[in-house]
Amino acid sequence: MGLVYQTGYYLSRALAHCCFDYRVVGRDKIPKEGGLILAMNHQSFLDPPLAGIACDREIFYLARKSLLKWPVLGPLFPKMNVVPVDEVGADMSALKTVIKVVKSGNGTVIFPEGTRSRNGALQPAQPGLGLIIAKTMAPVVPMRIFGAFEAFPAKAKRVSFVPITVVVGDVMRFNNEDFSGDAKTVYRKISEQVMERIESLQLPK
Repeated sequence: MGLVYQTGYYLSRALAHCCFDYRVVGRDKIPKEGGLILAMNHQSFLDPPLAGIACDREIFYLARKSLLKWPVLGPLFPKMNVVPVDEVGADMSALKTVIKVVKSGNGTVIFPEGTRSRNGALQPAQPGLGLIIAKTMAPVVPMRIFGAFEAFPAKAKRVSFVPITVVVGDVMRFNNEDFSGDAKTVYRKISEQVMERIESLQLPK
C-alpha cells in the first residue's frame, strides 16, 4: 500500500470501529491477490470505504471526476485508488474502467444494484456486473452490509452512530459455459445469481 492509501485505510478502520462498532464476518474468505470483484449491496455513501476496509489488500474505487475538485481531499483521491469516471457516458466509461482495473490483477468494489437503496431493502441487480464478470472471469466475493442505511441513509443531513457489520460470503467463480446464450440475458442472469447470494448472507446470531 502507498503511504496515502495506507494512512486513509487505517484511519478509516479506526473511525469505523470507534463510531460504528464496525465488524467484518468472514474476512478470511477474501482472496489476498489477483483480479477480484467485491460485490456488495448499496445502502449509503459510507459503503465504499466500509467495503474497502473489510479487506487486507488494496481495493480500487470508481468515482465521478467532479470529486477530484473537492478541496483538500480531491488531489488525494487518486493516491487512495479512486479512479475518476467521466460524467458524460458514465455507465459505459465505468464498465470499461472496472474491466481494465480487474484485468490488471486488482480488486474493486461493485454494487450490483447500481444505486443506493432508498429504504434500506435490497434492489434488483443490474446487468453491468454480469458483463464485467464475463470480460474478466475474475472471482466474485459476495458481501452484505448491515446498518449503513440506519447510519447514513440517502438525503440524511447527519450520520447516526449505530453498529455496522459486513458479512462476507464464499467466493463465486464462473466459467465460459456460464455465458453461453444471448449476452444481455446472460449478463442479467449472472448479476441476479450474485445478488441472490448477497441476499442469502445474514447477520450471525
